[in-house]
Amino acid sequence: MAYDGSGFHGFAAQDGQRTVAGCLAEALGRVIRGPVTLTCAGRTDTGVHALGQVVHFEVPAAVSAGLDPAALVKSCNRQLGPAIVVRGAGPAPEGFDARHSATTRRYRYLVVNAPVPDPLLAGLAWHVSDPLDMRSLAAAADALVGEHDFRAFCRRVPGTSADEPITRRVLDARWSRLARAGADDRAGDGGAEGTVPTPATVLAPVTGDLMAFEIEANAFCHQMVRSLVGTLVDVGRGRRRPSDMLWILRSADRQQASQPAPPQGLTLMAVRYPG
Repeated sequence: MAYDGSGFHGFAAQDGQRTVAGCLAEALGRVIRGPVTLTCAGRTDTGVHALGQVVHFEVPAAVSAGLDPAALVKSCNRQLGPAIVVRGAGPAPEGFDARHSATTRRYRYLVVNAPVPDPLLAGLAWHVSDPLDMRSLAAAADALVGEHDFRAFCRRVPGTSADEPITRRVLDARWSRLARAGADDRAGDGGAEGTVPTPATVLAPVTGDLMAFEIEANAFCHQMVRSLVGTLVDVGRGRRRPSDMLWILRSADRQQASQPAPPQGLTLMAVRYPG
């Protein structure tokens, strides 16, 4: 499923709040004529988007036997689109769990690096007016790959000890330039370093660059990606050195990291499962 998180108080259902899970559960409940409890691959925060979220729910065998996945998708999209879109549905393998069966999750964070904001991208990206150095960003991101204790970049779960490590394994972390204002859409910007050519760039900013940080890991903790991006952007601004990322990780001290980046730039892109 995919959704624009702008109008929702996060994914997880909450009493008195408009959430992605709450709206989806209501729509599914109308289809199967009964209550629905959802399990998702990753609970996104308020304002965070998704293009590749995965959820599962259980229904009685008698209901499942008469359930048409195509009709389910059509009904949900008619009720919820375009803010929430179900991209596909079907019976899950025995023992499947949207959260616990996942092997990795991939997030993307968008930054508009320009002197002035872009009104059309304001809901999808963080506007940073200071020039960002791509080489510094890339070097700092490289330090994240591997298995680390991410206590410095995570909001601790209530009830857990501050001495307890928050270990995550990062498989990929990279920056790229998706679009540059004034570039020829047919050929990117001529293959400049760190630029991903796009045949038809819809998200090209009016001025400046559209930059993306992508990270894939076995799991993420609360505010991890946004805290990483906030610190990485300070590296790109020249306020920190690329080598600082490693000592901040080793410090296990959240006070050493920069303020988290705003939520609207973050999107859950994909969730991977065995096979």
